[in-house]
Amino acid sequence: MKLILKYFPNLTNTQIQQFEALERLYNDWNSKINVISRKDIDELYLRHVLHSLGIAKVINFAPGSSILDVGTGGGFPGVPLAILFPECQFHLVDSINKKLKVINAVAEDLQLTNIRTTHSRVEAIDETYDFIVSRAVTTMPEFTTWIKGKVAKTQKNDLKNGILYLKGGDLTEELKQYKTVKAFLLSDYFEEAFFETKKVIYLPLKFK
Repeated sequence: MKLILKYFPNLTNTQIQQFEALERLYNDWNSKINVISRKDIDELYLRHVLHSLGIAKVINFAPGSSILDVGTGGGFPGVPLAILFPECQFHLVDSINKKLKVINAVAEDLQLTNIRTTHSRVEAIDETYDFIVSRAVTTMPEFTTWIKGKVAKTQKNDLKNGILYLKGGDLTEELKQYKTVKAFLLSDYFEEAFFETKKVIYLPLKFK
């Protein structure tokens, strides 16, 4: 939790309590359902919570923004972002239902009313959002086909609507076809070694 406060010192008391509760909740659920790998659960705040909040170093979502989290797994990056941005709406989608059960229980325990979940492949979702976020579920070319037509026309934020994708490694080849793509190095914001190769890939998308 010190790690979160180190980089996000202006949290409200409610947000601090919600972030603190994540360790208890995920440890409890992980003992029943393997939501997070055993290795990662010990470093929940570094590898999952702070990593998710890397997106918040790139954008400060405007109140009323809608965000779709694709392949959310145990709720990352959606749950930490929903705590940080209580005035935004988050739709967390995954094809594995047992993981959504965990997210629903976590959201209920934390009284997060700005999260909803859907058990579905993202292609079947028929809505539009200001931003679509995810953590390395596939390559960017494949990901853009999954979320085609799901970016809203109306602009609320300083950044143009589009994709905010958490990924690591050398992405030169994967991203070379995108003229407007921008990579934000998480090592510019966080000093821990874990973030050395981690990035937020931002791809603005025109409404189709």
